[in-house]
Amino acid sequence: MRYVPLFLITLTLTFVADISTAGESVIGSVKTVKGDASIVRDGKTIPANAGEKIYAHDKFLTGNASSLGVTFRDNTLVSLGSGSEFVVNEFLFNPAESEFSFISKMFKGTISYISGKIGKLSPESVKFQTPVATIGIRGTRFLAKVEG
Repeated sequence: MRYVPLFLITLTLTFVADISTAGESVIGSVKTVKGDASIVRDGKTIPANAGEKIYAHDKFLTGNASSLGVTFRDNTLVSLGSGSEFVVNEFLFNPAESEFSFISKMFKGTISYISGKIGKLSPESVKFQTPVATIGIRGTRFLAKVEG
């Protein structure tokens, strides 16, 4: 019987930890990682590993000779080359309510983008910001290089 309260405390702490991320919904996941890649989330840097869930406002960083591939909930594919820094500021994919948004910023490096359903259903809802311009998506794919 002494172990029941400890079990309940552990269960409660686990539940509370899950609630803290429940306010943010998963927007996709890391699919591929080569070399040194990481994610900055809530001010903490974590290694990017295949299968890692991603959230809005996650910042992706790749080191030299590294790459990172991400698949979003709407099947958008983003690949980052070496020395890249990229963040998804807003992601909204709610087809039942016709709510779409994919707003991101590329600080430096290279990116390959292949649009998913947001880009096909609502291309005006997809925007990529760079230090010198904003790219509006009107096609299904592009490559970009941002000098840092």
